[in-house]
Amino acid sequence: MDFKRTSIIIRREYLNKVKKKSFLVITFLAPILFAALCILPSVIMLKAKEEGKVVAVVDKSGIVLPNLENTETISYEDCTGQSVDALKAELRNSDYDAVLSISELDTENQTVTAEVYSSKPLGMDMSENMNNKINSSVEAYRIEQSGVENLKELMASVKAKVKMKTYTLDEEGKETISESGVYMAVSMILGIVIYMFIVLFGGMVMSSVIEEKSSRVVEVLVSSVKATELMFGKIIGIALVAITQFVLWIVLTGAIVGIVGAITGSSLLGGSDPTELVQMAGVNGEQADAIVSAVTEASGEQDGLQVVLSSIKSMPWGTIGISFLLLFIFGYMLYASLYAAIGSAVENEADTQQLSLPVTIPILLAFFIAIYAFKAPDSALVFWGSMIPFTSPIVMLARLPFGVPMWQLVLSIALLVGTFAVCAWASAKIYKVGILMFGKKSSWKDLWKWLKM
Repeated sequence: MDFKRTSIIIRREYLNKVKKKSFLVITFLAPILFAALCILPSVIMLKAKEEGKVVAVVDKSGIVLPNLENTETISYEDCTGQSVDALKAELRNSDYDAVLSISELDTENQTVTAEVYSSKPLGMDMSENMNNKINSSVEAYRIEQSGVENLKELMASVKAKVKMKTYTLDEEGKETISESGVYMAVSMILGIVIYMFIVLFGGMVMSSVIEEKSSRVVEVLVSSVKATELMFGKIIGIALVAITQFVLWIVLTGAIVGIVGAITGSSLLGGSDPTELVQMAGVNGEQADAIVSAVTEASGEQDGLQVVLSSIKSMPWGTIGISFLLLFIFGYMLYASLYAAIGSAVENEADTQQLSLPVTIPILLAFFIAIYAFKAPDSALVFWGSMIPFTSPIVMLARLPFGVPMWQLVLSIALLVGTFAVCAWASAKIYKVGILMFGKKSSWKDLWKWLKM
Protein backbone atom coordinates (compact mmCIF):
# COMPACT_ATOMS: atom_id res chain seq x y z
CA MET A 1 0.00 0.00 0.00
CA ASP A 2 1.40 3.40 -1.04
CA PHE A 3 1.18 5.72 1.99
CA LYS A 4 1.65 8.81 -0.17
CA ARG A 5 -1.42 8.02 -2.23
CA THR A 6 -3.31 6.97 0.92
CA SER A 7 -2.51 10.34 2.51
CA ILE A 8 -4.00 12.07 -0.52
CA ILE A 9 -7.21 10.05 -0.07
CA ILE A 10 -7.22 10.91 3.64
CA ARG A 11 -6.85 14.62 2.88
CA ARG A 12 -9.57 14.49 0.21
CA GLU A 13 -11.98 12.61 2.49
CA TYR A 14 -11.32 14.96 5.41
CA LEU A 15 -11.79 18.17 3.41
CA ASN A 16 -14.89 16.85 1.63
CA LYS A 17 -16.55 16.08 4.96
CA VAL A 18 -15.62 19.23 6.89
CA LYS A 19 -16.65 21.51 4.02
CA LYS A 20 -20.14 20.04 3.79
CA LYS A 21 -23.01 22.13 5.09
CA SER A 22 -24.31 19.16 7.05
CA PHE A 23 -21.00 18.90 8.94
CA LEU A 24 -21.05 22.60 9.81
CA VAL A 25 -24.70 22.49 10.88
CA ILE A 26 -24.22 19.44 13.11
CA THR A 27 -20.94 20.75 14.52
CA PHE A 28 -22.49 24.02 15.66
CA LEU A 29 -26.00 22.75 16.39
CA ALA A 30 -24.98 19.74 18.52
CA PRO A 31 -23.23 21.86 21.22
CA ILE A 32 -26.43 23.89 21.58
CA LEU A 33 -28.38 20.66 22.10
CA PHE A 34 -25.76 19.31 24.51
CA ALA A 35 -25.82 22.57 26.47
CA ALA A 36 -29.61 22.44 26.51
CA LEU A 37 -29.44 18.92 27.98
CA CYS A 38 -27.22 20.31 30.75
CA ILE A 39 -29.33 23.39 31.45
CA LEU A 40 -32.94 22.45 30.65
CA PRO A 41 -33.43 19.81 33.41
CA SER A 42 -32.86 22.42 36.12
CA VAL A 43 -35.02 24.97 34.27
CA ILE A 44 -37.80 22.39 33.92
CA MET A 45 -37.57 21.55 37.63
CA LEU A 46 -37.97 25.24 38.48
CA LYS A 47 -40.84 25.92 36.08
CA ALA A 48 -42.76 22.63 36.39
CA LYS A 49 -44.11 23.33 39.87
CA GLU A 50 -47.79 22.82 40.64
CA GLU A 51 -49.90 25.98 40.50
CA GLY A 52 -51.65 27.00 43.71
CA LYS A 53 -54.45 24.55 44.52
CA VAL A 54 -57.21 24.85 47.11
CA VAL A 55 -58.42 21.67 48.84
CA ALA A 56 -61.59 21.42 50.87
CA VAL A 57 -60.99 19.10 53.84
CA VAL A 58 -63.73 17.18 55.65
CA ASP A 59 -61.93 15.58 58.59
CA LYS A 60 -64.20 13.37 60.67
CA SER A 61 -61.25 11.90 62.59
CA GLY A 62 -59.99 15.20 64.00
CA ILE A 63 -56.33 14.12 63.80
CA VAL A 64 -55.39 14.96 60.21
CA LEU A 65 -56.49 18.54 59.65
CA PRO A 66 -54.19 20.05 62.34
CA ASN A 67 -51.18 18.61 60.45
CA LEU A 68 -52.19 19.92 57.00
CA GLU A 69 -49.97 22.95 56.48
CA ASN A 70 -50.47 25.38 53.62
CA THR A 71 -47.62 25.73 51.10
CA GLU A 72 -46.95 27.79 47.97
CA THR A 73 -48.61 25.16 45.82
CA ILE A 74 -51.43 23.87 48.02
CA SER A 75 -53.72 25.34 50.67
CA TYR A 76 -56.33 23.58 52.81
CA GLU A 77 -59.72 24.89 53.98
CA ASP A 78 -61.62 23.34 56.86
CA CYS A 79 -65.02 22.15 55.64
CA THR A 80 -65.62 19.68 58.44
CA GLY A 81 -69.32 19.39 59.10
CA GLN A 82 -70.30 19.93 55.50
CA SER A 83 -71.58 17.14 53.30
CA VAL A 84 -68.93 15.52 51.13
CA ASP A 85 -71.53 14.72 48.49
CA ALA A 86 -72.59 18.37 48.33
CA LEU A 87 -68.99 19.54 47.97
CA LYS A 88 -68.44 16.98 45.20
CA ALA A 89 -71.57 18.09 43.35
CA GLU A 90 -70.50 21.75 43.38
CA LEU A 91 -66.80 21.08 42.83
CA ARG A 92 -66.67 22.33 39.22
CA ASN A 93 -68.53 25.54 40.11
CA SER A 94 -66.68 26.24 43.35
CA ASP A 95 -63.28 27.70 44.19
CA TYR A 96 -61.99 24.32 45.28
CA ASP A 97 -59.73 22.15 43.13
CA ALA A 98 -60.27 19.01 45.20
CA VAL A 99 -62.19 17.60 48.14
CA LEU A 100 -60.32 15.54 50.74
CA SER A 101 -62.49 13.29 52.88
CA ILE A 102 -61.06 11.73 56.03
CA SER A 103 -63.13 8.99 57.68
CA GLU A 104 -63.88 8.69 61.37
CA LEU A 105 -61.07 7.30 63.45
CA ASP A 106 -60.85 3.50 63.60
CA THR A 107 -59.86 3.20 67.26
CA GLU A 108 -59.27 -0.54 67.05
CA ASN A 109 -56.69 -0.35 64.24
CA GLN A 110 -55.74 3.26 65.05
CA THR A 111 -56.03 4.44 61.47
CA VAL A 112 -58.27 6.31 59.05
CA THR A 113 -59.27 6.01 55.41
CA ALA A 114 -58.84 8.91 53.01
CA GLU A 115 -60.45 9.76 49.70
CA VAL A 116 -59.83 12.71 47.43
CA TYR A 117 -62.09 13.91 44.65
CA SER A 118 -61.13 16.34 41.89
CA SER A 119 -62.49 17.51 38.55
CA LYS A 120 -59.25 16.47 36.83
CA PRO A 121 -56.39 14.14 37.83
CA LEU A 122 -54.07 15.57 40.47
CA GLY A 123 -50.34 15.94 39.95
CA MET A 124 -48.00 13.47 41.64
CA ASP A 125 -46.47 16.11 43.93
CA MET A 126 -49.87 17.17 45.24
CA SER A 127 -51.04 13.59 45.81
CA GLU A 128 -47.83 12.62 47.61
CA ASN A 129 -47.98 15.76 49.75
CA MET A 130 -51.47 14.94 51.04
CA ASN A 131 -50.71 11.23 51.47
CA ASN A 132 -47.55 11.94 53.47
CA LYS A 133 -49.41 14.38 55.75
CA ILE A 134 -52.16 11.82 56.42
CA ASN A 135 -49.60 9.09 57.25
CA SER A 136 -47.70 11.46 59.53
CA SER A 137 -50.93 12.31 61.36
CA VAL A 138 -51.77 8.65 61.93
CA GLU A 139 -48.23 7.92 63.15
CA ALA A 140 -48.39 10.87 65.57
CA TYR A 141 -51.73 9.60 66.92
CA ARG A 142 -50.39 6.08 67.43
CA ILE A 143 -47.33 7.42 69.27
CA GLU A 144 -49.60 9.49 71.51
CA GLN A 145 -51.87 6.52 72.25
CA SER A 146 -48.98 4.17 73.00
CA GLY A 147 -48.58 5.60 76.49
CA VAL A 148 -44.79 5.42 76.23
CA GLU A 149 -43.21 8.63 77.42
CA ASN A 150 -41.08 10.46 74.83
CA LEU A 151 -41.65 7.66 72.31
CA LYS A 152 -41.21 10.00 69.32
CA GLU A 153 -37.84 11.23 70.55
CA LEU A 154 -36.85 7.66 71.40
CA MET A 155 -37.69 6.44 67.88
CA ALA A 156 -35.72 9.29 66.35
CA SER A 157 -32.74 8.55 68.59
CA VAL A 158 -32.54 4.85 67.67
CA LYS A 159 -32.86 5.43 63.92
CA ALA A 160 -29.46 4.76 62.34
CA LYS A 161 -27.92 7.27 59.94
CA VAL A 162 -24.57 5.67 59.30
CA LYS A 163 -22.78 6.81 56.15
CA MET A 164 -20.13 4.28 55.24
CA LYS A 165 -16.97 5.80 53.84
CA THR A 166 -15.02 3.78 51.30
CA TYR A 167 -11.26 3.83 50.82
CA THR A 168 -9.10 2.47 48.03
CA LEU A 169 -5.62 1.14 48.80
CA ASP A 170 -2.92 1.55 46.18
CA GLU A 171 0.04 -0.78 45.68
CA GLU A 172 1.98 1.06 48.40
CA GLY A 173 -0.89 0.72 50.87
CA LYS A 174 -1.82 4.42 50.72
CA GLU A 175 -5.47 5.10 51.51
CA THR A 176 -7.60 7.24 49.20
CA ILE A 177 -11.21 8.06 50.03
CA SER A 178 -13.55 7.14 47.18
CA GLU A 179 -17.23 7.05 46.27
CA SER A 180 -18.76 4.42 43.99
CA GLY A 181 -21.35 6.88 42.69
CA VAL A 182 -18.62 9.02 41.12
CA TYR A 183 -16.99 5.99 39.50
CA MET A 184 -20.41 4.92 38.22
CA ALA A 185 -21.04 8.31 36.60
CA VAL A 186 -17.62 8.36 34.91
CA SER A 187 -18.06 4.75 33.77
CA MET A 188 -21.44 5.50 32.16
CA ILE A 189 -20.16 8.66 30.46
CA LEU A 190 -17.10 6.94 28.96
CA GLY A 191 -19.16 3.98 27.71
CA ILE A 192 -21.78 6.23 26.10
CA VAL A 193 -19.19 8.51 24.43
CA ILE A 194 -17.24 5.72 22.73
CA TYR A 195 -20.47 3.93 21.73
CA MET A 196 -21.77 7.12 20.13
CA PHE A 197 -18.59 7.68 18.15
CA ILE A 198 -18.28 4.13 16.85
CA VAL A 199 -21.90 4.04 15.71
CA LEU A 200 -21.99 7.59 14.31
CA PHE A 201 -18.74 7.64 12.38
CA GLY A 202 -18.69 3.95 11.46
CA GLY A 203 -22.05 4.55 9.80
CA MET A 204 -20.58 7.62 8.10
CA VAL A 205 -17.91 5.41 6.46
CA MET A 206 -20.58 3.09 5.09
CA SER A 207 -22.66 6.01 3.77
CA SER A 208 -19.62 7.55 2.10
CA VAL A 209 -18.75 4.28 0.34
CA ILE A 210 -22.34 3.83 -0.87
CA GLU A 211 -22.48 7.43 -2.10
CA GLU A 212 -19.32 7.07 -4.20
CA LYS A 213 -20.36 3.68 -5.53
CA SER A 214 -23.89 4.77 -6.54
CA SER A 215 -22.55 7.92 -8.26
CA ARG A 216 -19.89 5.85 -10.11
CA VAL A 217 -17.18 8.20 -8.81
CA VAL A 218 -15.39 5.14 -7.43
CA GLU A 219 -14.68 3.90 -10.97
CA VAL A 220 -12.54 6.98 -11.58
CA LEU A 221 -10.84 6.71 -8.18
CA VAL A 222 -9.80 3.06 -8.47
CA SER A 223 -8.18 3.82 -11.83
CA SER A 224 -5.64 5.96 -9.94
CA VAL A 225 -5.34 4.24 -6.56
CA LYS A 226 -5.75 0.74 -5.23
CA ALA A 227 -9.10 -0.19 -3.68
CA THR A 228 -7.43 -0.96 -0.34
CA GLU A 229 -5.75 2.46 -0.33
CA LEU A 230 -9.13 4.04 -1.02
CA MET A 231 -10.77 2.11 1.81
CA PHE A 232 -8.13 2.88 4.45
CA GLY A 233 -7.83 6.49 3.29
CA LYS A 234 -11.59 6.86 3.73
CA ILE A 235 -11.57 5.24 7.17
CA ILE A 236 -8.67 7.34 8.48
CA GLY A 237 -10.02 10.54 6.92
CA ILE A 238 -13.38 10.13 8.64
CA ALA A 239 -11.59 9.29 11.91
CA LEU A 240 -9.88 12.70 11.71
CA VAL A 241 -13.28 14.27 11.02
CA ALA A 242 -14.60 12.55 14.16
CA ILE A 243 -11.75 13.88 16.30
CA THR A 244 -12.19 17.40 14.89
CA GLN A 245 -15.92 17.36 15.57
CA PHE A 246 -15.46 15.91 19.05
CA VAL A 247 -12.98 18.63 20.07
CA LEU A 248 -15.24 21.36 18.69
CA TRP A 249 -18.25 19.90 20.52
CA ILE A 250 -16.38 19.95 23.85
CA VAL A 251 -15.10 23.51 23.39
CA LEU A 252 -18.39 24.96 22.15
CA THR A 253 -20.57 23.13 24.69
CA GLY A 254 -18.32 24.28 27.52
CA ALA A 255 -18.43 27.85 26.21
CA ILE A 256 -22.23 27.88 25.91
CA VAL A 257 -22.79 26.41 29.39
CA GLY A 258 -20.22 28.83 30.85
CA ILE A 259 -21.87 31.85 29.22
CA VAL A 260 -25.37 30.82 30.30
CA GLY A 261 -24.12 30.12 33.82
CA ALA A 262 -22.42 33.54 33.99
CA ILE A 263 -25.62 35.28 32.83
CA THR A 264 -28.11 33.39 35.02
CA GLY A 265 -25.84 32.94 38.02
CA SER A 266 -26.40 30.34 40.73
CA SER A 267 -30.18 30.91 40.62
CA LEU A 268 -30.40 28.55 37.67
CA LEU A 269 -30.14 25.51 39.90
CA GLY A 270 -31.73 27.07 42.94
CA GLY A 271 -34.50 25.02 44.44
CA SER A 272 -33.89 21.99 42.26
CA ASP A 273 -33.89 18.51 43.73
CA PRO A 274 -30.56 16.96 42.67
CA THR A 275 -32.00 13.44 42.76
CA GLU A 276 -34.82 14.44 40.42
CA LEU A 277 -32.33 16.17 38.11
CA VAL A 278 -30.29 12.97 37.85
CA GLN A 279 -33.43 10.89 37.27
CA MET A 280 -34.40 13.19 34.38
CA ALA A 281 -31.20 12.08 32.67
CA GLY A 282 -32.62 8.54 32.51
CA VAL A 283 -31.05 7.14 35.68
CA ASN A 284 -33.34 5.09 37.92
CA GLY A 285 -34.04 6.07 41.52
CA GLU A 286 -31.53 3.77 43.20
CA GLN A 287 -28.71 4.83 40.88
CA ALA A 288 -29.68 8.49 41.22
CA ASP A 289 -29.46 8.27 45.01
CA ALA A 290 -26.01 6.74 44.71
CA ILE A 291 -24.80 9.58 42.47
CA VAL A 292 -26.31 12.29 44.68
CA SER A 293 -24.91 10.72 47.85
CA ALA A 294 -21.47 11.10 46.29
CA VAL A 295 -21.99 14.86 46.25
CA THR A 296 -23.79 15.43 49.57
CA GLU A 297 -22.87 13.39 52.61
CA ALA A 298 -24.75 13.25 55.84
CA SER A 299 -21.89 15.01 57.59
CA GLY A 300 -22.15 18.06 55.38
CA GLU A 301 -21.93 19.39 51.84
CA GLN A 302 -18.24 20.29 52.14
CA ASP A 303 -17.36 16.68 53.00
CA GLY A 304 -19.38 15.49 50.02
CA LEU A 305 -17.46 17.78 47.68
CA GLN A 306 -14.20 16.53 49.17
CA VAL A 307 -15.26 12.93 48.52
CA VAL A 308 -16.10 13.72 44.90
CA LEU A 309 -12.80 15.50 44.31
CA SER A 310 -10.85 12.75 46.04
CA SER A 311 -12.64 10.07 44.01
CA ILE A 312 -11.95 11.88 40.75
CA LYS A 313 -8.33 12.47 41.70
CA SER A 314 -7.78 8.82 42.65
CA MET A 315 -8.85 7.52 39.24
CA PRO A 316 -6.03 6.32 36.96
CA TRP A 317 -6.50 9.16 34.47
CA GLY A 318 -3.25 8.45 32.65
CA THR A 319 -4.29 4.86 32.00
CA ILE A 320 -7.84 5.94 31.16
CA GLY A 321 -6.63 8.58 28.68
CA ILE A 322 -4.21 6.29 26.83
CA SER A 323 -6.68 3.41 26.87
CA PHE A 324 -9.48 5.63 25.60
CA LEU A 325 -7.31 6.70 22.67
CA LEU A 326 -6.28 3.13 21.78
CA LEU A 327 -9.74 1.62 22.29
CA PHE A 328 -11.36 4.39 20.28
CA ILE A 329 -8.86 4.17 17.40
CA PHE A 330 -8.86 0.39 17.01
CA GLY A 331 -12.53 -0.03 17.96
CA TYR A 332 -13.50 2.54 15.35
CA MET A 333 -11.11 1.06 12.76
CA LEU A 334 -12.52 -2.43 13.40
CA TYR A 335 -16.13 -1.45 12.88
CA ALA A 336 -15.36 1.11 10.16
CA SER A 337 -13.64 -1.59 8.08
CA LEU A 338 -16.68 -3.84 8.48
CA TYR A 339 -19.02 -1.00 7.55
CA ALA A 340 -16.85 -0.19 4.53
CA ALA A 341 -17.09 -3.80 3.33
CA ILE A 342 -20.88 -3.73 3.77
CA GLY A 343 -21.11 -0.40 1.93
CA SER A 344 -19.12 -1.77 -0.99
CA ALA A 345 -21.54 -4.69 -1.39
CA VAL A 346 -24.71 -2.58 -1.86
CA GLU A 347 -25.82 0.28 -4.08
CA ASN A 348 -28.15 2.07 -1.66
CA GLU A 349 -28.61 2.29 2.11
CA ALA A 350 -31.95 0.46 2.00
CA ASP A 351 -30.07 -2.74 1.10
CA THR A 352 -27.72 -2.54 4.10
CA GLN A 353 -30.20 -3.75 6.73
CA GLN A 354 -29.63 -7.47 6.21
CA LEU A 355 -25.84 -7.18 6.03
CA SER A 356 -25.35 -4.65 8.84
CA LEU A 357 -27.45 -6.50 11.46
CA PRO A 358 -24.62 -8.88 12.57
CA VAL A 359 -22.39 -5.81 13.01
CA THR A 360 -24.98 -3.78 14.90
CA ILE A 361 -25.87 -6.48 17.45
CA PRO A 362 -22.40 -6.67 19.14
CA ILE A 363 -22.33 -2.86 19.49
CA LEU A 364 -25.76 -2.82 21.15
CA LEU A 365 -24.79 -5.74 23.38
CA ALA A 366 -21.61 -3.92 24.42
CA PHE A 367 -23.60 -0.78 25.21
CA PHE A 368 -26.03 -2.62 27.51
CA ILE A 369 -23.20 -4.45 29.30
CA ALA A 370 -21.32 -1.17 29.75
CA ILE A 371 -24.34 0.58 31.29
CA TYR A 372 -24.41 -1.97 34.12
CA ALA A 373 -20.67 -2.54 34.37
CA PHE A 374 -20.51 -0.33 37.49
CA LYS A 375 -22.67 -2.80 39.45
CA ALA A 376 -20.19 -5.66 39.12
CA PRO A 377 -17.10 -4.54 37.15
CA ASP A 378 -15.32 -7.84 37.80
CA SER A 379 -18.23 -10.17 37.06
CA ALA A 380 -17.82 -12.90 34.44
CA LEU A 381 -20.16 -11.20 31.95
CA VAL A 382 -18.41 -7.84 32.19
CA PHE A 383 -14.97 -9.48 32.13
CA TRP A 384 -15.64 -11.40 28.92
CA GLY A 385 -17.38 -8.37 27.45
CA SER A 386 -14.16 -6.43 27.99
CA MET A 387 -12.08 -9.20 26.38
CA ILE A 388 -14.11 -10.04 23.25
CA PRO A 389 -12.85 -7.58 20.59
CA PHE A 390 -16.30 -6.72 19.21
CA THR A 391 -17.50 -5.49 22.64
CA SER A 392 -14.24 -4.64 24.42
CA PRO A 393 -13.83 -1.01 23.19
CA ILE A 394 -17.00 -0.01 25.03
CA VAL A 395 -17.06 -2.42 27.99
CA MET A 396 -13.37 -2.15 28.90
CA LEU A 397 -13.61 1.62 28.94
CA ALA A 398 -16.59 1.40 31.30
CA ARG A 399 -14.53 -0.86 33.63
CA LEU A 400 -11.45 1.35 33.76
CA PRO A 401 -12.61 3.83 36.46
CA PHE A 402 -12.94 0.90 38.90
CA GLY A 403 -9.42 -0.32 38.19
CA VAL A 404 -8.45 -3.11 35.83
CA PRO A 405 -5.36 -5.35 36.17
CA MET A 406 -2.75 -4.31 33.63
CA TRP A 407 -2.56 -7.79 32.10
CA GLN A 408 -6.30 -7.70 31.34
CA LEU A 409 -6.04 -4.26 29.74
CA VAL A 410 -3.04 -5.25 27.62
CA LEU A 411 -4.66 -8.52 26.59
CA SER A 412 -7.90 -6.74 25.66
CA ILE A 413 -6.11 -4.18 23.49
CA ALA A 414 -3.90 -6.86 21.90
CA LEU A 415 -6.93 -8.98 20.99
CA LEU A 416 -8.64 -5.88 19.59
CA VAL A 417 -5.63 -4.97 17.44
CA GLY A 418 -5.28 -8.54 16.19
CA THR A 419 -8.99 -8.78 15.36
CA PHE A 420 -8.85 -5.44 13.59
CA ALA A 421 -5.93 -6.66 11.44
CA VAL A 422 -7.86 -9.80 10.43
CA CYS A 423 -11.12 -7.95 9.78
CA ALA A 424 -9.32 -5.18 7.87
CA TRP A 425 -7.66 -7.78 5.64
CA ALA A 426 -10.98 -9.55 5.02
CA SER A 427 -12.84 -6.27 4.49
CA ALA A 428 -10.21 -5.09 2.02
CA LYS A 429 -10.69 -8.25 -0.07
CA ILE A 430 -14.46 -7.80 -0.08
CA TYR A 431 -14.18 -4.07 -0.74
CA LYS A 432 -11.83 -4.60 -3.70
CA VAL A 433 -14.40 -6.78 -5.49
CA GLY A 434 -17.65 -5.34 -4.21
CA ILE A 435 -16.88 -1.70 -4.99
CA LEU A 436 -17.08 -2.45 -8.74
CA MET A 437 -20.12 -4.75 -8.60
CA PHE A 438 -23.30 -3.18 -9.95
CA GLY A 439 -26.82 -4.28 -10.78
CA LYS A 440 -27.03 -7.16 -8.28
CA LYS A 441 -28.15 -7.25 -4.66
CA SER A 442 -25.34 -8.93 -2.73
CA SER A 443 -25.85 -11.55 -0.02
CA TRP A 444 -23.64 -13.11 2.63
CA LYS A 445 -22.89 -15.91 0.16
CA ASP A 446 -21.52 -13.35 -2.31
CA LEU A 447 -19.35 -11.76 0.36
CA TRP A 448 -17.92 -15.17 1.27
CA LYS A 449 -17.18 -15.86 -2.38
CA TRP A 450 -15.38 -12.52 -2.79
CA LEU A 451 -13.40 -13.21 0.39
CA LYS A 452 -12.07 -16.50 -1.07
CA MET A 453 -11.14 -14.95 -4.42
